[in-house]
Amino acid sequence: MGGGLLKMGTDGCDEGEIDEGFQGNFFGSLPEGFVANALALTSPRDVCRLSLVCSVFRSAAEWDAVWEKFLPLNYQKILAEAGDGGGGGGLVRYGSKKELYLRLCDHPVIIDGGNKSFSLDKWSGKKCYMLAARDLSIIWGDTPRYWRWISVPDSRFPEVAELISVCWLEVRGRISTSMLSADTCYVAYLVYKSALGAYGFEYPPAEVSMGISGAENETKPVFLDHEAWQRQSYERGLPGRRMGMFNRVRRLGSLPAADAAVNGPKRRQDGWLEIEMGEYLNKKGEEGDVEMSMTEVKGGNWKGGLIIQGIEIRPKSC
Repeated sequence: MGGGLLKMGTDGCDEGEIDEGFQGNFFGSLPEGFVANALALTSPRDVCRLSLVCSVFRSAAEWDAVWEKFLPLNYQKILAEAGDGGGGGGLVRYGSKKELYLRLCDHPVIIDGGNKSFSLDKWSGKKCYMLAARDLSIIWGDTPRYWRWISVPDSRFPEVAELISVCWLEVRGRISTSMLSADTCYVAYLVYKSALGAYGFEYPPAEVSMGISGAENETKPVFLDHEAWQRQSYERGLPGRRMGMFNRVRRLGSLPAADAAVNGPKRRQDGWLEIEMGEYLNKKGEEGDVEMSMTEVKGGNWKGGLIIQGIEIRPKSC
Protein backbone atom coordinates (compact mmCIF):
# COMPACT_ATOMS: atom_id res chain seq x y z
CA MET A 1 0.00 0.00 0.00
CA GLY A 2 1.11 3.58 -0.58
CA GLY A 3 1.66 6.29 2.05
CA GLY A 4 -1.28 6.25 4.48
CA LEU A 5 -2.31 6.49 8.11
CA LEU A 6 -0.67 3.20 9.09
CA LYS A 7 2.77 1.88 8.22
CA MET A 8 2.39 -1.63 6.86
CA GLY A 9 6.02 -2.41 6.05
CA THR A 10 8.12 -5.36 7.20
CA ASP A 11 11.02 -3.36 8.62
CA GLY A 12 10.26 -4.26 12.24
CA CYS A 13 7.76 -1.45 12.87
CA ASP A 14 4.41 -2.30 14.49
CA GLU A 15 1.58 -2.26 12.03
CA GLY A 16 -0.36 0.13 14.27
CA GLU A 17 2.34 2.78 14.36
CA ILE A 18 0.90 6.18 13.33
CA ASP A 19 2.55 8.20 10.61
CA GLU A 20 3.10 11.48 12.47
CA GLY A 21 3.42 13.50 9.29
CA PHE A 22 0.07 12.27 8.03
CA GLN A 23 -1.47 12.83 11.46
CA GLY A 24 -0.35 16.46 11.48
CA ASN A 25 -1.63 17.07 7.95
CA PHE A 26 -4.94 15.39 8.77
CA PHE A 27 -5.68 17.45 11.90
CA GLY A 28 -4.38 20.60 10.28
CA SER A 29 -6.82 20.20 7.42
CA LEU A 30 -9.92 20.07 9.66
CA PRO A 31 -12.18 23.17 9.63
CA GLU A 32 -11.57 25.24 12.75
CA GLY A 33 -15.29 25.52 13.50
CA PHE A 34 -15.64 21.74 13.37
CA VAL A 35 -12.77 21.36 15.84
CA ALA A 36 -14.28 24.01 18.16
CA ASN A 37 -17.62 22.19 18.22
CA ALA A 38 -15.85 18.95 19.05
CA LEU A 39 -13.79 20.55 21.83
CA ALA A 40 -16.96 21.97 23.39
CA LEU A 41 -18.14 18.39 23.96
CA THR A 42 -15.11 17.56 26.12
CA SER A 43 -13.93 19.18 29.37
CA PRO A 44 -11.73 22.18 30.21
CA ARG A 45 -8.90 19.78 31.07
CA ASP A 46 -9.22 18.04 27.69
CA VAL A 47 -9.34 21.34 25.82
CA CYS A 48 -6.04 22.39 27.38
CA ARG A 49 -4.44 19.08 26.41
CA LEU A 50 -5.86 18.99 22.87
CA SER A 51 -4.74 22.56 22.19
CA LEU A 52 -1.21 21.10 21.94
CA VAL A 53 -2.07 18.88 18.96
CA CYS A 54 -1.63 21.51 16.26
CA SER A 55 -2.23 25.18 15.45
CA VAL A 56 -5.84 24.55 14.33
CA PHE A 57 -6.68 22.96 17.68
CA ARG A 58 -4.84 25.72 19.51
CA SER A 59 -6.84 28.39 17.70
CA ALA A 60 -10.16 26.53 18.12
CA ALA A 61 -9.48 26.20 21.85
CA GLU A 62 -9.81 30.00 22.13
CA TRP A 63 -13.32 30.18 20.67
CA ASP A 64 -16.07 31.64 22.84
CA ALA A 65 -18.34 28.80 21.69
CA VAL A 66 -16.04 26.33 23.46
CA TRP A 67 -15.81 28.10 26.81
CA GLU A 68 -19.45 29.15 26.84
CA LYS A 69 -20.26 25.43 27.14
CA PHE A 70 -18.21 25.24 30.34
CA LEU A 71 -19.93 28.19 32.00
CA PRO A 72 -23.13 27.43 33.95
CA LEU A 73 -26.36 28.18 32.11
CA ASN A 74 -27.24 30.88 34.65
CA TYR A 75 -23.79 32.48 34.84
CA GLN A 76 -25.09 35.88 33.71
CA LYS A 77 -27.68 35.86 36.50
CA ILE A 78 -25.02 34.90 39.03
CA LEU A 79 -22.72 37.73 37.92
CA ALA A 80 -25.59 40.22 37.93
CA GLU A 81 -26.44 39.15 41.48
CA ALA A 82 -22.83 39.61 42.55
CA GLY A 83 -22.66 43.10 41.01
CA ASP A 84 -19.63 45.33 41.29
CA GLY A 85 -19.47 45.00 45.07
CA GLY A 86 -19.28 41.20 44.88
CA GLY A 87 -16.74 41.16 42.07
CA GLY A 88 -19.21 40.22 39.33
CA GLY A 89 -19.85 43.52 37.57
CA GLY A 90 -16.52 43.70 35.78
CA LEU A 91 -16.64 40.04 34.76
CA VAL A 92 -19.68 40.59 32.55
CA ARG A 93 -17.51 42.83 30.37
CA TYR A 94 -14.58 40.39 30.06
CA GLY A 95 -13.13 40.20 26.55
CA SER A 96 -13.54 36.46 26.02
CA LYS A 97 -15.44 33.58 27.57
CA LYS A 98 -12.16 31.82 28.30
CA GLU A 99 -10.93 34.81 30.32
CA LEU A 100 -14.26 34.90 32.16
CA TYR A 101 -14.08 31.18 32.89
CA LEU A 102 -10.55 31.35 34.28
CA ARG A 103 -11.40 34.41 36.34
CA LEU A 104 -14.32 32.59 37.95
CA CYS A 105 -12.01 29.68 38.75
CA ASP A 106 -9.41 31.79 40.53
CA HIS A 107 -11.49 34.63 41.99
CA PRO A 108 -14.78 33.66 43.71
CA VAL A 109 -17.59 36.23 43.46
CA ILE A 110 -19.75 37.12 46.46
CA ILE A 111 -23.48 36.44 46.05
CA ASP A 112 -26.65 36.20 48.15
CA GLY A 113 -26.08 39.53 49.87
CA GLY A 114 -22.64 38.54 51.09
CA ASN A 115 -23.72 35.17 52.50
CA LYS A 116 -22.14 32.96 49.83
CA SER A 117 -19.34 32.90 47.31
CA PHE A 118 -19.44 31.27 43.89
CA SER A 119 -16.63 29.91 41.73
CA LEU A 120 -15.90 27.17 39.21
CA ASP A 121 -13.69 24.11 39.47
CA LYS A 122 -10.92 24.76 36.96
CA TRP A 123 -10.62 21.27 35.50
CA SER A 124 -14.29 20.28 35.33
CA GLY A 125 -16.27 23.55 35.22
CA LYS A 126 -18.49 22.32 38.08
CA LYS A 127 -20.00 24.84 40.47
CA CYS A 128 -18.32 25.57 43.81
CA TYR A 129 -19.76 27.50 46.77
CA MET A 130 -18.71 28.69 50.18
CA LEU A 131 -21.35 29.43 52.78
CA ALA A 132 -20.26 32.36 54.93
CA ALA A 133 -20.34 32.00 58.72
CA ARG A 134 -23.35 34.36 58.70
CA ASP A 135 -25.17 31.85 56.49
CA LEU A 136 -24.62 29.01 58.99
CA SER A 137 -26.68 27.95 61.96
CA ILE A 138 -24.41 28.33 64.99
CA ILE A 139 -25.84 27.46 68.38
CA TRP A 140 -25.61 30.58 70.58
CA GLY A 141 -24.02 32.40 67.63
CA ASP A 142 -25.92 35.61 68.44
CA THR A 143 -25.05 35.53 72.13
CA PRO A 144 -22.05 37.84 72.75
CA ARG A 145 -21.09 35.85 75.82
CA TYR A 146 -20.27 32.83 73.63
CA TRP A 147 -19.53 34.11 70.12
CA ARG A 148 -18.48 37.37 68.55
CA TRP A 149 -18.48 38.58 64.95
CA ILE A 150 -15.27 40.14 63.68
CA SER A 151 -13.61 41.19 60.42
CA VAL A 152 -10.28 39.71 59.36
CA PRO A 153 -8.31 40.81 56.28
CA ASP A 154 -7.76 37.32 54.82
CA SER A 155 -11.45 36.33 54.72
CA ARG A 156 -13.50 36.62 51.54
CA PHE A 157 -16.51 37.67 53.62
CA PRO A 158 -17.05 40.87 55.66
CA GLU A 159 -17.50 38.92 58.91
CA VAL A 160 -16.30 35.69 60.49
CA ALA A 161 -17.45 34.01 63.70
CA GLU A 162 -15.02 33.77 66.62
CA LEU A 163 -15.81 31.35 69.43
CA ILE A 164 -15.31 32.90 72.86
CA SER A 165 -16.21 29.91 75.02
CA VAL A 166 -18.84 27.14 74.91
CA CYS A 167 -19.23 23.61 76.17
CA TRP A 168 -21.74 22.75 73.42
CA LEU A 169 -20.34 23.36 69.92
CA GLU A 170 -22.79 22.93 67.04
CA VAL A 171 -22.45 24.41 63.54
CA ARG A 172 -24.72 23.54 60.60
CA GLY A 173 -25.10 24.70 57.02
CA ARG A 174 -27.34 23.78 54.12
CA ILE A 175 -27.58 24.38 50.40
CA SER A 176 -30.22 23.46 47.82
CA THR A 177 -29.33 20.62 45.47
CA SER A 178 -30.62 22.78 42.60
CA MET A 179 -27.68 25.15 43.08
CA LEU A 180 -25.13 22.37 42.59
CA SER A 181 -23.97 20.74 39.36
CA ALA A 182 -25.93 17.61 38.50
CA ASP A 183 -24.42 14.11 38.60
CA THR A 184 -21.47 15.38 40.61
CA CYS A 185 -19.90 14.08 43.80
CA TYR A 186 -19.39 17.00 46.18
CA VAL A 187 -17.22 17.26 49.28
CA ALA A 188 -17.84 19.80 52.06
CA TYR A 189 -15.09 21.40 54.15
CA LEU A 190 -15.24 23.51 57.30
CA VAL A 191 -12.89 26.46 56.72
CA TYR A 192 -11.44 27.84 59.95
CA LYS A 193 -8.37 28.83 61.93
CA SER A 194 -7.47 29.32 65.58
CA ALA A 195 -7.12 32.52 67.55
CA LEU A 196 -4.19 33.09 69.87
CA GLY A 197 -4.74 31.04 73.02
CA ALA A 198 -7.41 28.73 71.56
CA TYR A 199 -8.15 25.75 73.79
CA GLY A 200 -10.33 22.73 74.40
CA PHE A 201 -10.07 20.98 71.02
CA GLU A 202 -7.46 18.36 71.89
CA TYR A 203 -9.98 15.67 72.89
CA PRO A 204 -12.57 14.33 72.28
CA PRO A 205 -12.74 14.71 68.49
CA ALA A 206 -15.57 16.67 66.92
CA GLU A 207 -18.13 14.92 64.72
CA VAL A 208 -18.95 15.91 61.13
CA SER A 209 -21.52 14.81 58.57
CA MET A 210 -22.92 15.63 55.13
CA GLY A 211 -26.10 14.40 53.51
CA ILE A 212 -29.65 15.15 52.48
CA SER A 213 -31.49 17.19 55.08
CA GLY A 214 -33.89 15.18 57.21
CA ALA A 215 -32.18 11.84 56.55
CA GLU A 216 -30.11 9.78 58.96
CA ASN A 217 -26.62 10.80 57.85
CA GLU A 218 -23.46 9.04 58.92
CA THR A 219 -21.13 10.98 61.22
CA LYS A 220 -17.38 10.63 61.54
CA PRO A 221 -14.88 11.97 64.10
CA VAL A 222 -12.29 14.62 63.22
CA PHE A 223 -9.58 16.49 65.11
CA LEU A 224 -9.79 20.27 64.69
CA ASP A 225 -6.42 20.76 66.39
CA HIS A 226 -3.86 20.17 63.62
CA GLU A 227 -0.95 19.17 65.82
CA ALA A 228 -3.10 17.05 68.11
CA TRP A 229 -4.22 15.14 65.04
CA GLN A 230 -0.62 14.65 63.89
CA ARG A 231 0.53 13.44 67.27
CA GLN A 232 -2.39 11.22 68.22
CA SER A 233 -1.18 8.42 65.95
CA TYR A 234 1.99 7.84 67.97
CA GLU A 235 1.41 9.56 71.33
CA ARG A 236 -1.70 7.62 72.31
CA GLY A 237 -1.62 6.68 75.94
CA LEU A 238 0.92 9.25 77.12
CA PRO A 239 -0.21 10.71 80.48
CA GLY A 240 0.18 14.40 79.67
CA ARG A 241 1.36 16.36 76.66
CA ARG A 242 1.22 19.82 75.13
CA MET A 243 -1.08 19.77 72.11
CA GLY A 244 0.33 22.04 69.44
CA MET A 245 -1.29 25.23 68.27
CA PHE A 246 -3.92 25.19 71.01
CA ASN A 247 -1.12 25.42 73.58
CA ARG A 248 -2.81 23.56 76.43
CA VAL A 249 -1.46 20.67 78.50
CA ARG A 250 -4.17 18.09 79.01
CA ARG A 251 -4.16 14.64 80.58
CA LEU A 252 -5.85 12.49 77.96
CA GLY A 253 -5.29 8.97 79.22
CA SER A 254 -5.54 6.19 76.67
CA LEU A 255 -7.26 6.99 73.39
CA PRO A 256 -9.60 4.45 71.83
CA ALA A 257 -7.99 2.34 69.12
CA ALA A 258 -10.50 3.57 66.55
CA ASP A 259 -9.11 7.10 66.89
CA ALA A 260 -6.02 6.08 64.90
CA ALA A 261 -8.04 6.67 61.72
CA VAL A 262 -9.54 10.04 62.74
CA ASN A 263 -9.09 12.72 60.05
CA GLY A 264 -7.46 16.06 60.68
CA PRO A 265 -7.24 19.48 58.99
CA LYS A 266 -5.15 20.52 56.03
CA ARG A 267 -3.61 23.89 55.29
CA ARG A 268 -5.20 25.73 52.35
CA GLN A 269 -3.40 27.97 49.88
CA ASP A 270 -5.12 30.99 51.42
CA GLY A 271 -3.62 30.18 54.83
CA TRP A 272 -6.80 28.88 56.46
CA LEU A 273 -7.36 25.32 57.64
CA GLU A 274 -10.02 23.02 56.24
CA ILE A 275 -11.47 19.77 57.56
CA GLU A 276 -13.45 17.38 55.38
CA MET A 277 -17.04 17.00 56.57
CA GLY A 278 -18.34 14.38 54.14
CA GLU A 279 -19.39 13.60 50.58
CA TYR A 280 -22.66 13.81 48.68
CA LEU A 281 -23.54 12.61 45.17
CA ASN A 282 -25.88 15.17 43.66
CA LYS A 283 -27.94 13.15 41.18
CA LYS A 284 -29.78 14.86 38.36
CA GLY A 285 -33.40 15.61 39.24
CA GLU A 286 -32.94 15.05 42.98
CA GLU A 287 -34.55 17.81 45.02
CA GLY A 288 -33.95 18.92 48.58
CA ASP A 289 -31.28 20.50 50.75
CA VAL A 290 -27.84 19.14 51.51
CA GLU A 291 -26.94 19.65 55.17
CA MET A 292 -23.45 19.76 56.67
CA SER A 293 -22.78 19.67 60.40
CA MET A 294 -19.88 19.92 62.83
CA THR A 295 -20.54 19.24 66.52
CA GLU A 296 -18.68 18.56 69.74
CA VAL A 297 -21.32 18.03 72.40
CA LYS A 298 -20.21 14.83 74.14
CA GLY A 299 -17.06 15.88 76.00
CA GLY A 300 -18.62 18.61 78.12
CA ASN A 301 -15.34 20.52 78.28
CA TRP A 302 -15.21 24.24 77.55
CA LYS A 303 -13.51 25.33 74.38
CA GLY A 304 -12.75 28.63 72.67
CA GLY A 305 -10.68 30.46 70.07
CA LEU A 306 -12.08 28.85 66.92
CA ILE A 307 -12.56 31.31 64.00
CA ILE A 308 -14.98 30.09 61.34
CA GLN A 309 -14.99 31.60 57.85
CA GLY A 310 -17.57 29.19 56.43
CA ILE A 311 -18.26 25.85 54.77
CA GLU A 312 -16.96 25.23 51.26
CA ILE A 313 -18.70 22.77 48.91
CA ARG A 314 -16.70 21.73 45.86
CA PRO A 315 -16.47 18.74 43.48
CA LYS A 316 -14.44 15.79 44.65
CA SER A 317 -11.00 15.71 43.07
CA CYS A 318 -10.42 12.87 40.64
